[in-house]
Amino acid sequence: MTQHDTVSPGDRQRRESGPLRCTVIVNPVRVTDIDERRAVVDAELAAAGWPAAHWVETTESDPGAGQARQAVADGYDVVFACGGDGTVRSCVEGLAGSDAALAVLPAGTGNLLAANLSLPDDPAEGVRLAVERGRRRMDVGEVDGQVFAVMAGMGFDAQLLDSASTKLKSVIGSPAYVVSALKHLRDRSMQVEIRIDDDAPMRRSARSVLVGNVGRLQGGVRLLPDAEPDNGQLEVAILAPRNLAHWVALAWGVLRRRKRVPNMEVLRGRHIVVTSERSEPREMDGDVIEPGRVLDVRVRPGALWLCVPQPDRTPDMAQRA
Repeated sequence: MTQHDTVSPGDRQRRESGPLRCTVIVNPVRVTDIDERRAVVDAELAAAGWPAAHWVETTESDPGAGQARQAVADGYDVVFACGGDGTVRSCVEGLAGSDAALAVLPAGTGNLLAANLSLPDDPAEGVRLAVERGRRRMDVGEVDGQVFAVMAGMGFDAQLLDSASTKLKSVIGSPAYVVSALKHLRDRSMQVEIRIDDDAPMRRSARSVLVGNVGRLQGGVRLLPDAEPDNGQLEVAILAPRNLAHWVALAWGVLRRRKRVPNMEVLRGRHIVVTSERSEPREMDGDVIEPGRVLDVRVRPGALWLCVPQPDRTPDMAQRA
């Protein structure tokens, strides 16, 4: 077997010239200008000498994972996720563990992965980024067999996401999450047990426990500045404010990017299990999932090929952002 034969298809995307096959998975609910985006995408691909992309829409029953798996089975090299956070997360789930590369064409109000890794909002730039063949492997997290790229959480964060008005988000964008957060500042704390890897379990009283692959929340708030999406570990933030003054101190510390933030404890590990005394709201990458007493999170190191700016010599994928 030659050295060339041992190179994975993902590496070949970076090293070889020639056109690649692409598919675009688009959310028709979030993306209202599909025809215009299609014209832009196909024009950029044609300019690069690549064939026109195959387009497929998400459905209510399958928001992207099934379409992404089918794209892998059909031999597509690059999968564009065109939609909001839910569409991107579903495509990540379908592509994790494969050699197809994810390219993000953001739409909607969140776009957490794009914001964390400084991926372009403009669809033409997004296509050019994929054509330039910048590729990096990134970790993903897994909860209940579902995959996430940004963050999973239990408690306050899921509550504010669940109650944020869709209509208000469409009008004012990210500030809608602030309005929602104000409704839940005085909710009672969770009593949780937290186990990280093989360490002894810890008991905490917390308002929220967040497990992050990258560090930015909605609105560009950088909660976990040391989170790296390709180090094989996840950051764990335990938020434990007990009153309004504690919330103010916590928020001020995060916004000022203090190394130590009041009422917040940050840990790190590969396998994190959070167990609450009662069922709590839970979320992944900005999407609310089924409530539960347990948030069991594992990292899958290097499971996803992602299209990134080329050349990229930055050791930390998130540093550009």
